[in-house]
Amino acid sequence: MTTVWFVRHAQRRRGWGDDRTCPLSDEGLADRALVLELLRDAPVDAFWCSPFRRSVQTIEPAAAFFGLPIRTDERFRERHSGPMGNNRELFRRRWSDFSWHEPGGECLGDVQARNIAALFDVLDAHAGGAVVLGTHGTALSTMLNHFDPSFGCDDFLRIIDWMPYVLKAVFDGHELAELTEVGHVKKPFIIP
Repeated sequence: MTTVWFVRHAQRRRGWGDDRTCPLSDEGLADRALVLELLRDAPVDAFWCSPFRRSVQTIEPAAAFFGLPIRTDERFRERHSGPMGNNRELFRRRWSDFSWHEPGGECLGDVQARNIAALFDVLDAHAGGAVVLGTHGTALSTMLNHFDPSFGCDDFLRIIDWMPYVLKAVFDGHELAELTEVGHVKKPFIIP
């Protein structure tokens, strides 16, 4: 059995133009202490993460505590939104058809496929161990949908304001055997 601690990033800074380099807000920097508190007594063998700055920043204190490097994988990045951005109507349209995307955006099916491929590589590389995986709301939600197709837009919207959000997942090979919501901080979702 392999344990994956999924960590959705803490609150991002408002008004930052570039999604990839957007840092955590001051509140987000403080809230990441919850991640360390929740992981402090867990066995952890490795840290993997989206290359986006806010995801890396969220797990940095925990990685430092364990004395482990943070490895990034481009496939764990967040969904590319395109110029239309995000709103609840677009969220519902994307979730109702995983192949649909706005001009210049990325469909949820593609987000899911690349995140699951990366997750399976991590599970194979750390079989029997425990991994912390820094991620994003949409990326995480599409992974959860892969293992439970009933996870949909309403579930995504339920967690949209949870930053950071920590889940403990236990895998038997590539099969999800157990999933537990461990903790979160409620912060307003910021539409960039």
